[in-house]
Amino acid sequence: MFSSLSLRFRVFLFFALLAIGGVGLAAGSMIFGWMRADLPLPLGPFVTPLILFAFLNTGLILAIWLLFDENVAKPIEQLSSKLRLGAHSGVKADLDTKEARYLGDLAPAAQALARTADTSVTEMATQIAAETQRLKVETERLTAVLTEAPVATILLSKAQEIVLYDRQAADILSGVAQLRLRAPIADYFDPDALRSAFRQLQGDIVEVPASLPSAIGQHVFETRIKALSNEGYMIFIDAEAHPVDQTASRPLVFDFALMNRDATKDIRDTPLSDFCFVVFDTETTGLSIEKDSIVQIGAVRVLNGRVVDGEVFDSYVNPGRPIPPASTQIHHVTDAHVADAPDIGAAGRAFHHFARDAVLVAHNAPFDIGLLRASETQMGVEWTHPVLDTVLLSAAVFGTTEEHSLDALCDRLSITIPAAHRHTAMGDAIATAEALVKLLPLVQAKGHKTFGQLLQETRKHGRLLKDLNG
Repeated sequence: MFSSLSLRFRVFLFFALLAIGGVGLAAGSMIFGWMRADLPLPLGPFVTPLILFAFLNTGLILAIWLLFDENVAKPIEQLSSKLRLGAHSGVKADLDTKEARYLGDLAPAAQALARTADTSVTEMATQIAAETQRLKVETERLTAVLTEAPVATILLSKAQEIVLYDRQAADILSGVAQLRLRAPIADYFDPDALRSAFRQLQGDIVEVPASLPSAIGQHVFETRIKALSNEGYMIFIDAEAHPVDQTASRPLVFDFALMNRDATKDIRDTPLSDFCFVVFDTETTGLSIEKDSIVQIGAVRVLNGRVVDGEVFDSYVNPGRPIPPASTQIHHVTDAHVADAPDIGAAGRAFHHFARDAVLVAHNAPFDIGLLRASETQMGVEWTHPVLDTVLLSAAVFGTTEEHSLDALCDRLSITIPAAHRHTAMGDAIATAEALVKLLPLVQAKGHKTFGQLLQETRKHGRLLKDLNG
């Protein structure tokens, strides 16, 4: 229990124990002397010096503690945070030896180790960049091949969740919902028709044609479903029957690590690496959850420690009233931008589908989640998602004495927000997602590997923000 407390708090408790122990020893000595006196003595003359000693002793120890905290405990925590940044998030560990001057040779030794690690990381990054370029070229070749074929392609895991899709499949199914990795295919096609088609894939039958009605609406898609040797399934949609640009390049969106994803556990026992995170931000008419409305929602998805290219939600929202000029001056959203935009009911339902089965992540989440929950009636949905707040994640990693604004956090993690994108829903969502990607390895390195463990840690900093997880 004691070891789970922060270093600075443990040091504070140590000095508090010294103060209490000193007063206790002084009191015990005075009582012993009073009891050993040859003549009965009044107790009053002993109490006054004891109280004076208690004040002076506590003040002295408090002053020593403040010096120790500022010059020893705080620099140690800062040193460990910066070393973790370099070790787990790839951020260059810029160690300030001046702040840690009272730590003896510890800071210079850590700086030498950090420089050695930086050199190794640079060499590894060069190798990774070369391999990434090779994979990029191969992916582009595969994309070119698929572009020539008049079919849209979706790859499913054994759990019938999406592992890969091409842009043509995304275009064809956009009228149903936005395609997204790890989504159940039943989100897009009628579940009964899917079950019937999959039941036909038995024995020597590895491919069947299937007319699949959409999950919503009346459209029917002509498809072929192919089993992949117990590894999953391929769904091919006849692209010629749909009004999409079949000559345009169709980049692939994929994550093959999803092919063998374990069955879902209880959320508190689920490793953080197994979650899909939807990182979002809103722009509004003002700063009141009760009185103001959303004018823009921007969101991206994070899977397996990376932001998924192409899976974004970006929508203006018509608030049904003029946007105050003071708000427009901050986020640059005008009445003209939202004039033809959907209202919060339609936009909220679309975003709810985009965020299905995901953990919602935001910076200062109570405000953004509060606005969504305030509009549940118009949307016809409930926002019961698990929630992570990057303010609390930052506090869990860097301590509560650091600044935890989005700008400060991005500066600490070497994340650049283009000036034109700051205070836009999509720009802030992307910056928050990049921060999340770098924060998750840091909290895992501190031993918080499951959602339940992380929730327990962030609740220690509950005075910063309201907990949204029940």
